[in-house]
Amino acid sequence: MNEASNDVSRESTHCSGTVDAQVSPRGTLELLSQEEVNRLDSVRNTGLYELFRRCALAVLNCDDTSDDAAEVFERYADFNIEIEQRARGIKLMLKNAPACAFVDGVILNGVRDHLFAVLRDIVFMSGEPYEMAPESSNGQGNKDSLARSQTSVESPGEVSNLVFNILRNAGLLRPRMPPKLVVCWGGHSIGREEYLYCKAVGYQLGLRGLDICTGCGPGAMKGPMKGATIGHAKQRNREGRYIGISEPGIIAAESPNPIVNHLVILPDIEKRLEAFVRIGHAIIVFPGGVGTLEEILFLLGTMMDEGNASVSLPLIFTAGAPSRAYFGEIDEFLVSTLGEQVRRYYTIIEDDPQAVAVAVRDAMSKVGANRRESRDAYYYNWLLQIPAEMKRHFLVSHASMAELQLRRNLPAAQLAINLRRAFSGIVAGNVKESGIHMIREHGPFELHGDPDIVSALDKLLRGFVAQSRMKLGGKTYNPCYRIVGASPARE
Repeated sequence: MNEASNDVSRESTHCSGTVDAQVSPRGTLELLSQEEVNRLDSVRNTGLYELFRRCALAVLNCDDTSDDAAEVFERYADFNIEIEQRARGIKLMLKNAPACAFVDGVILNGVRDHLFAVLRDIVFMSGEPYEMAPESSNGQGNKDSLARSQTSVESPGEVSNLVFNILRNAGLLRPRMPPKLVVCWGGHSIGREEYLYCKAVGYQLGLRGLDICTGCGPGAMKGPMKGATIGHAKQRNREGRYIGISEPGIIAAESPNPIVNHLVILPDIEKRLEAFVRIGHAIIVFPGGVGTLEEILFLLGTMMDEGNASVSLPLIFTAGAPSRAYFGEIDEFLVSTLGEQVRRYYTIIEDDPQAVAVAVRDAMSKVGANRRESRDAYYYNWLLQIPAEMKRHFLVSHASMAELQLRRNLPAAQLAINLRRAFSGIVAGNVKESGIHMIREHGPFELHGDPDIVSALDKLLRGFVAQSRMKLGGKTYNPCYRIVGASPARE
């Protein structure tokens, strides 16, 4: 299978064989004090170690197209990683690591970088927030850890400061650099034509000197990066940035693609979404599934907050000719649930990569002027007011999903928050190990609401299933949700 077809294949491919290796840091965690080395070594006998082991496995499993985290962990159940203390620092000792991360027994440099990014973010930077995250368990976590997760880092200010510190420690925040970072959202399970369109848009962005930030996985997350590398190469731009932002609950289902040269892992989905909108200067959305709708609703629920009336954050929906109807359906869903006024926050551009890139380029000057006028930083949008309820971690469970209020009498911004949580729960049930375990134990999540809202939701989800936007692997999709009053979606 050539590389182009591997980018979008719907047939799962797995690494073949395992490797034992010793890996030294490069570019990060190379210079450590003895106290810092002891701090890293101390995780060996804590619950944080298992989270670190699983995220490390995810980045090593770099050529695998499976989006079933539980299946990946089961296949590499004997994988082990130890932090070994040396006089001048540390080494990672790998046992039974996926062979695809190595060439002639030597780890790929990009994978090495991703591996130490995991160590930096999960263990070195902020152990407690990650350890407290419910998704850090195997879906069978104890009540005490879940209770602690509800009280750790909950105030909006604390959340923003934590996100800032993690991004700064990862080297992503660069003062005095003009706005040029484009966040690209879209599905990991897309067809070849959609992938090529994402790549064409990325190419046009790269020609204009713009950098790319995505969720770091395959499909619509890899395509813009790959296109931008060619655009940057033609312009002899050797400083191109391809930023990947993930979180522990989803990284195994969407392992970082090899183009990512700056990987950062946030503690949970809400902090991951905040990171995107804090550092991005414009956002492009390509076709995707429930995860993409979660991202859209997070941003729209934020921009609809009256405190953001003067904030400039351009949002463009775009798809190629074969998927021309996709954003018409998204637009219909958004208007039917959030009202006609939601259209003021986004622009739809169909089948025109150059027009998308020109629109983004032109928007960058407006973003820069807006930041200067408001005295906000280019590198981190401090003045963006993200609603407190949008920041608060939504603990997915059968009870929390059933209790979501999908009601017409709610303010549009609050309904956006609840819809975002509904999609977040479906993402968990589809690909996160904790969610998959819940569905296996107790059956599908139930969603309740006003008939017109749940009908619009049901129609959209049925379309996603019919278009195979829920899962990779070519399997018949077994829904993790049930909309009360409507029949479950089936292929």
